[in-house]
Amino acid sequence: MPRPAARDSDLRQARPGRPYVPRVNPALQTAAAYSWRILAVGAVVYAVFAVLGRFHEVAAAVFLGLVGTALLRPVADLLARRMPRPLAVGLALIGSAVLVLGVLSLVGETVANGRAGLEREFGDGLGRIERWLEGRPFRLNPAALDDIKSRIGEFLSRHRSTLISTAVSGVGRLVEVVTVFVLGLFCSVFFIHSGDRQWDWFCDQLPRAARTRVAIAGRAAWRTFTGYTHGILLVAATNAVLVGLALFALGVPLALPLALLEFFAAFIPLIGSPIALAVAAVVALASKGPIVAAVVIALIVVIGQIEGHLLHPIVMSWAVRLHPVVVALAVIGGAIAAGVLGAVVAVPLVSVLWSVHQALRRARECAGTKD
Repeated sequence: MPRPAARDSDLRQARPGRPYVPRVNPALQTAAAYSWRILAVGAVVYAVFAVLGRFHEVAAAVFLGLVGTALLRPVADLLARRMPRPLAVGLALIGSAVLVLGVLSLVGETVANGRAGLEREFGDGLGRIERWLEGRPFRLNPAALDDIKSRIGEFLSRHRSTLISTAVSGVGRLVEVVTVFVLGLFCSVFFIHSGDRQWDWFCDQLPRAARTRVAIAGRAAWRTFTGYTHGILLVAATNAVLVGLALFALGVPLALPLALLEFFAAFIPLIGSPIALAVAAVVALASKGPIVAAVVIALIVVIGQIEGHLLHPIVMSWAVRLHPVVVALAVIGGAIAAGVLGAVVAVPLVSVLWSVHQALRRARECAGTKD
């Protein structure tokens, strides 16, 4: 039987003096090309979060400065129409600081005024929980509950020095937080006052061939970051108002501080609100019993549905176009790489990177169409 004719590629590989080059499947070549690129991107993202974790104070201060700029720049621009810009920037910053301090002082006054009643209410609530656990359907042995309380007391007395040292380190953490806020305020002053000139100066230091691309990327990044900041602020404020009204209607103590906790927790997408409402459920369980606590737990589902199916699609879809799976992975990955700061920064960082990619791709397509 005659043998099939050899292909030209096989003949070329079989020629004397030529090294044999194995043929690789095109699909495998494509997979390998994408694999090393994905690994390179993953390494860059991990390095970014590692740097954020290593210099978290500076990163947090710059991030707060950018957030303050995104929120207060429109106010300063509006005031600058009727007064000098330095005065407009000062009024915007002082007014926002007075507003924040006023809210915090109101929360502190609410907690201080109701302290005695809260202690009594919590004591009665713990007694109700014990009686509830002793009845149906749990039927726990009262001796077991007393043993648990005694063990907790022994643990606290045995680790009193550790708790005191933790409290002292907490004071040090408070100093770090105040330092970060002051540095963030310092950055926001200059960002609001002359951020455009600083960006133009930075672009002028780059090679001429890269200035256009960097300018396009910068505009897209700032537009996305500003939209995300405004959107997440509106979502957090809406969640806080809904939670505060619900807790006040249910008669749960500390409704205002818990609403404030919900406001700050909403800045961590997907997981922040459930954690804050879980704290509210514990407070409701200790003060009002299991029925009210069950209603608060139901609020977790209701608030989650409102946030996921109403607020995010309407408020943030124009600024952040990320799939919920991407948001969840970004939050968890940021938390693993840089803790709480990474969880807060992850979603805006991924959103900014994606918007920059989209803007540069559109610019290349437009340039190719013109050519």
